Amino acid sequence: MRVDNEVTVIGGGLAGCEAAWQLLNRGCRVTMYEMKPERFSPAHTSPLLSELVCSNSLRSNALESAVGLLKQELRCLGSLFMEGADKTAVPAGKSLAVDRRRFSEYIQDKLLGFGDRFRLVHQEVEEIPRSGPVLIATGPLTSDALAREIQSLTGSDYLYFYDAISPIVTADSIDAAKTFWASRYQEGDGDYLNCPLDEPTYTSFREVVLNADKVSLRDFEKPRYFEGCLPIEILAERGDLTLLFGPMKPVGLTDPRTGRQPHAVVQLRKENQSGTLLNMVGFQTKLTWPEQRRIFRMIPGLENAEFARYGSIHRNTFIHSPALLNERLQLLTHPRLFFAGQLAGVEGYVESAAMGLFSGLSISYLLEDKELLSPPDTTALGALIRFITTPAKKEFQPMNINHGIFRPLEIKIKKRERGKEYAQRSLADLVDWGQQHGVRLTY
Repeated sequence: MRVDNEVTVIGGGLAGCEAAWQLLNRGCRVTMYEMKPERFSPAHTSPLLSELVCSNSLRSNALESAVGLLKQELRCLGSLFMEGADKTAVPAGKSLAVDRRRFSEYIQDKLLGFGDRFRLVHQEVEEIPRSGPVLIATGPLTSDALAREIQSLTGSDYLYFYDAISPIVTADSIDAAKTFWASRYQEGDGDYLNCPLDEPTYTSFREVVLNADKVSLRDFEKPRYFEGCLPIEILAERGDLTLLFGPMKPVGLTDPRTGRQPHAVVQLRKENQSGTLLNMVGFQTKLTWPEQRRIFRMIPGLENAEFARYGSIHRNTFIHSPALLNERLQLLTHPRLFFAGQLAGVEGYVESAAMGLFSGLSISYLLEDKELLSPPDTTALGALIRFITTPAKKEFQPMNINHGIFRPLEIKIKKRERGKEYAQRSLADLVDWGQQHGVRLTY
């Protein structure tokens, strides 16, 4: 491929950076537009590329899980996202979590290492360029001006839901005498700091949450929360025990001071490698900041908690991808335009990066006058692409990767063994797909 093949990437998040990496490694020039630090969205604070806005967790690392399998497929395909995550990982039990600042720095340094073949422009894009391949990967907080441009171009109404950010507290403000480190079903020291609650404390906590002040939605906003990331006040509204089956689940944990399982727990996970910051796992919320400070200090061990970041909820924007995109992630009506990341209709960090990786591959093949078919839906990557590009009913909601969107297994197998079978089939089929399309895989 000639190095004068230039691609415009709009958006410097996970998807945009992953796409740029794939293109640069295939001889393309990339101009990336990122509006930070000239302008920040309501949820962004870092000037760096590939900022992780919500949790620092990339979820399960187990190959038997759907997301763990997707991670391994990305590793095989030479993903910068996974390289950076593995290099900057922090302890998180069976999950993969990262030091978010070091992760962003790693990604940015790698891209800038391509010299003049990678041009980073800190500028908000309000009009889509009219020439050359263009990837739009501006994420769930796409600016209003660009959103209107995309909406005009697609002729399609946007759908939206609300995603939430969990609070972060400083580790030295937590009362260690009232908490304990453990991971579920594991003996000895674990990767999560647990704040145990007895039944009266839990009941009082839930009642206070229900009656607390919340940030009001604007008149034109309709709350449609993503089911996998519900605010704690919404969970509390759903019943007395709902929180006990969600973020306050005590199953698999034993309080060493009592030798018994607590009635409820609040778990915190290291936010950075030094462990000076801890993330309140699953405690995304629409509570006002004063209420968060008051109510979360009711939790044993957090009476004097200092908050490095309060929880919040922001509007996520995405296109109706099943009606707009083909399996190469091209806009059906404008084949030079590609979409990736959460804007394209996936949910989650890993899923967004995966769509960025495939869009980068797809654009590079287009520039070589070749056609790249997506991997089969027996793979995690292929299943995700099929999910967002197969015409469906009008109601479309983004989804995390899960075994339910894979092609069903052809053999009957015990439930606990299915994850291994999905993984074995997927990785074998990914190799076959790579060989058929000339995509190099690493192992």
